[in-house]
Amino acid sequence: MEQDAKIYQDLSKVLVSSEEIHQAVKALGKKITADYQGKEPMLVGILKGAVVFYADLIREIDLPLKTDFMVVSSYGRSTETTGVVKIIKDLSCSLNGVDVLIVEDIVDSGITLNYLKNMLQDRGAASIKIATLLDKPARRRVNLKADYSCFEIPDEFVVGYGLDYDEKYRNLPLIGVLSPKIYGGED
Repeated sequence: MEQDAKIYQDLSKVLVSSEEIHQAVKALGKKITADYQGKEPMLVGILKGAVVFYADLIREIDLPLKTDFMVVSSYGRSTETTGVVKIIKDLSCSLNGVDVLIVEDIVDSGITLNYLKNMLQDRGAASIKIATLLDKPARRRVNLKADYSCFEIPDEFVVGYGLDYDEKYRNLPLIGVLSPKIYGGED
């Protein structure tokens, strides 16, 4: 994708390049491989946003693993969480005694992941950890920390590499800050 394509014109700046993402995901895969030696973790991808990160990450983990997906929502079409977590698609297998690694695109308020972590723990998982591409601690509303994180970012509205605004921009190969004029924010 050419950097002068229309989709790039909606960004106010590039926050993380595709090369920086590639290197961070590779390093994270090595860390997870080392930490889960002797185990067969289940990686639970949170759709839709984490799909690009998830696909790249599982190819960097050198272990037998299981995969599944969930679709959850707490944002709707807004840029702010509603605080109400809805499970739209649940897991298709039991978690009894399973080491679960939730793979998410971004930890923002932490509300959704806190809810999911508690829910999956109640289902009998042996352990639950969180891996995220982006961590935005300035927006945290609950006491939650990702176990694995590629980048800590400032409180800006970001898109790309799976993250969207109104279902657009997921296909950007980098993380960019969306211009406030696009989503009705300040200029």
